Amino acid sequence: MRRSVGASFSEISPSEFFYRNRDLAGFTNPTRALYFSLKELVENSLDSCEASQTPPEILVSIEVDEDGPSEDPRFYRIMVQDNGTGIPAGDLADAFGRVFYGSKFKLRQSRGIFGMGATMTLLYAQATTGKPAFVASSTTGRRYHGLLMKVDIERNRPVILRRLEGRARGWRGTLVSATILGDYQKAESKVISYLEQTAMAAPYASITFRDPRGRQMVLERVVDSVPKPPRETLPHPSGVDVETLRKMVKAWRGGGLADFMVRNFQRVGPKTAEAFLAYAKFDPRTDPRTLTEADLSRLASALRSYGGFLPPDASYLSTLGPELLEAGVRRLLQPEFCAVESRRPQAYEGHPFVVEAAVAYGGPRLKPGLTVFRFANRIPLLYDESSDVTWKVLNSMDLRSYRVGPEDPVGVVVHLVSTKIPYKTIGKEYIADRPEVEREIRLALRSLFRALRNYLSRKEHMVGVARRANIYSKYMPLIARFSAELAGRARLPRYEALIPRAELAGEGGGEDGAGERAQDP
Repeated sequence: MRRSVGASFSEISPSEFFYRNRDLAGFTNPTRALYFSLKELVENSLDSCEASQTPPEILVSIEVDEDGPSEDPRFYRIMVQDNGTGIPAGDLADAFGRVFYGSKFKLRQSRGIFGMGATMTLLYAQATTGKPAFVASSTTGRRYHGLLMKVDIERNRPVILRRLEGRARGWRGTLVSATILGDYQKAESKVISYLEQTAMAAPYASITFRDPRGRQMVLERVVDSVPKPPRETLPHPSGVDVETLRKMVKAWRGGGLADFMVRNFQRVGPKTAEAFLAYAKFDPRTDPRTLTEADLSRLASALRSYGGFLPPDASYLSTLGPELLEAGVRRLLQPEFCAVESRRPQAYEGHPFVVEAAVAYGGPRLKPGLTVFRFANRIPLLYDESSDVTWKVLNSMDLRSYRVGPEDPVGVVVHLVSTKIPYKTIGKEYIADRPEVEREIRLALRSLFRALRNYLSRKEHMVGVARRANIYSKYMPLIARFSAELAGRARLPRYEALIPRAELAGEGGGEDGAGERAQDP
């Protein structure tokens, strides 16, 4: 047997892995790093506010730090403050100083899924500027706790440089400030687009942004109602693998396989459990802790192949709904026409999901051509657009059959809601083309473009009616006068009723397309 020469093995912490491979999380260059840092902090703030159904008040600022270079890329101090639930003082350091530590590791819909966004911002700041971050939080509104901190990269734990405490004066929430190497000149358009699209997906949020030049942008909320927060749920049996079963069995405290099925999986009652176990040829009274590796593998395979389970329960999801989605689209795009649709819940690999979509047309904000706005659990997705499943669907559709030309100002909004978004990268910038998801997006867009086609047909008809009315109104008085002269009458005949009225063509739908709801196919 040959022995390897000079080979050595070692272990690195999660912090060190992502410090070495920060490109995986989207921190590929100063431009993207600035955008992703702000994005991760804003999303944490929105999640915190929505958890308690508090209308978010988000303050965001980017300031130049004069200690660094005098031009881009240079040092920027990013600050994000919210009015959410806050973080308990005992968890504050770990929440920002450990990779894979947080409240995201549950089967529940949330913006974040990896528990590393805010910590990656601190790691990037530490690697590029060497400056510590400042975090502060209050859960009561009476006292706040603050930390000046760094991250011990080798040990994946926070390093607290200084503790601060004081009167919160009624403020409850979290504040994060970090100084990073960024390029705002190149990132500005993405930052502005991200905040505007966040306001579209969260019309109940108020966002105030101050840029490095001191200019302020205020995105006021247009509705006061915050959607109900998503609830934690049990996994669906059809999406469970062997390792998940092993963890469940390890935590099991007693009872047979039938009880195990009922208590560990959603939408599985005693009758369903017994029917499945008969199909899989397992005794319902068997203690799961006695199952061998081969038994667990056979059980997992049977769970995936059994067709008698009910679909996943989507009541645990928190969708925007047609009203909030339309309010958000109208807030940002101000279109002359808007149609919205919220599809029925579906599932992929045992994970429930809902597709919400909108199509907007015209108005002062939409540019000529097709503009696509992509969202996942209310997160705007701005990068890698061409790789996303939404563009795959749009490229396969013949929009000319819906009376949409290449230069028509059309906006397409697609929002995917799920306990597990099928991202293709850790950077969470585009959605994989899972067949179930692709099908729902396709059905939603077909329905919405049919609504747009109907509107454009009505509009074209109204233009024709108006054109004819204009011609008639010009010549009918002359015809009436000549007719009166030929008949030898002094009074003109009543001809006004013969002129078609343009407004009659619009009966059954207002010109601005308000309240359009696409119908399910």
